[in-house]
Amino acid sequence: MTSSNMGRRYIEEAQGRIELVRLALTRQLWATVVREAQECVELFLKGALRLVAVEPARTHDVAELFRRERARFPDWFRVHAERLASISTDMAADRGPALYGDERQGVGPQDLFDESAAHAAVRKLEEVAALCGQLLETVSSSVRPANAMPDGAEPDSDSRAESHTPDRKLE
Repeated sequence: MTSSNMGRRYIEEAQGRIELVRLALTRQLWATVVREAQECVELFLKGALRLVAVEPARTHDVAELFRRERARFPDWFRVHAERLASISTDMAADRGPALYGDERQGVGPQDLFDESAAHAAVRKLEEVAALCGQLLETVSSSVRPANAMPDGAEPDSDSRAESHTPDRKLE
């Protein structure tokens, strides 16, 4: 699998996980919201890096790599690189406490994160999701499959034959 395909899959996975964040939010599981939002952000940013052929670091915070490789991104995305790196660092710092709490103090994760922290994490996630989703669309639209027709070209009559599979009902 190419780096670009993995990047697409990371971003699609992160997009799918947003529903888990929303579910945790409706159930008022504030620490879970923070934790899941961080994981989504990590997947989005690692996916973005892979889309531009950068192997992401095996760390939860990709800020330094993001800053170092910003020139690989399109101009419109590059202007957001510092903000995205900052979000990565902020959210990575909350990753462990959002899962384990503060074991030294004997404080559980739900006591460390409140509703405002959860909503802040969701806002950051939404910002990252929008930018990385747009990057994925940009990259996907600039890469044409080998068998694709040039813009405006029509397939000849021989290649228009449709294969039709009868509709099946799921049982």
